[in-house]
Amino acid sequence: MRRVVVTGTGSISALGNTMSELIHSIENRVCGTKKMESWNQYKGLQSLVAAPAELPDVKIIPRKMRRSMGRMSLLANFAALEALESASIPKETISNNPRFGCVAGSTMGSAEALNDTFETMLPDHDLTLLKSMGFFKSISHTVAMNLAQYFRITGCVIANSAACASSLQALGTGFDLIRHNRQDIVLCGGAEELHPTVTGSFDILFATSTKYNQSPEKTPRPFDKNRDGLVCGEGAGILILEELEHAKKRGANILAEVIGYNTCGSGDHISHSDRRAMVQCMESALADAKIKPSDIDFVNAHATATLQGDNEEAVAIHTIFGNKTPVNSFKGYLGHTLGASGSIELSIVIDMMNNNVIYPTLNLDNVDEACNMINHVQTKLNRKIDFILKNCFAFGGINASIILKKYEGINE
Repeated sequence: MRRVVVTGTGSISALGNTMSELIHSIENRVCGTKKMESWNQYKGLQSLVAAPAELPDVKIIPRKMRRSMGRMSLLANFAALEALESASIPKETISNNPRFGCVAGSTMGSAEALNDTFETMLPDHDLTLLKSMGFFKSISHTVAMNLAQYFRITGCVIANSAACASSLQALGTGFDLIRHNRQDIVLCGGAEELHPTVTGSFDILFATSTKYNQSPEKTPRPFDKNRDGLVCGEGAGILILEELEHAKKRGANILAEVIGYNTCGSGDHISHSDRRAMVQCMESALADAKIKPSDIDFVNAHATATLQGDNEEAVAIHTIFGNKTPVNSFKGYLGHTLGASGSIELSIVIDMMNNNVIYPTLNLDNVDEACNMINHVQTKLNRKIDFILKNCFAFGGINASIILKKYEGINE
């Protein structure tokens, strides 16, 4: 099968609108969580913290294209513009190329657009008040659709909607499309937007952080004994995956090589994580990569700071890697960006791998005894990183793991 490499990354999140801003914030241990003052109006909402992003000037995108884009699609487009620039791919060279594809996902369509639709229609049950573009902002494939329209992508276009696993599944799908010779380049990733109804959905499941409304910078707390749930964030992460020889031929700067991937279901519980399925997912990804657990230099955990989820993932990681391999989570910095989390966090991991540094888990002050069987990174580590494994685990028992290798062009 053909080899697949990463040639570009782009992100937008609570920690900045570019990859450089994101990395700078993490280096300086910045937490993107804020108290959402306007959320006090929502009765019954217990979690009043979130990690909002700042949207750039949307007028960069022509109004004709912008009309169908909700907030999450706008976020995705800005991340894609940076990723393409990072990969040295001019926007005008993408259109009408059947070998250039797009795979992008989100948990659902624009929460804001869906909310506006019902608030407009329901008082008088009057459908004539609705605007046609609201539909295109609300549909579940809005991110992939709008990316494909804006960049005039005519290759394979696929939308992933698997909650927190969406963007990692998008990357895995792009990986498969290229290694099986269906595409040469795929723009991959995901996006998510912040809205009180999104936080509220987790709130009613008792999965959100509620104890730190007055000290938002202290939450979320992955693996920490004082964690009390996740904090919803927003943003987008886009990566450019490319066939190795295609990348080399055009002189691309290769950031990493994708060597293994797996996604699977647990078939067990709709909202509880399952260590058995997590182990299966990671072991299958290792088998696909044809490497041993001892080859992995670092594991970037999903670790959202929920009580049960962090416990299960810690046990699963220990089952495969023991207590030697360094493990961290980025949720303490970014919040949980849901459908965008896999691609945003993998972009950070790639930067870490190329700089041989591992950033600590933020807000992990006292490791929970139920999670202490793995090697938590609590202070910055400088060490050689050749192989990494990244996890995403979603509601419904949908699991995804991907493995990347440092690309050493001289020896390839």
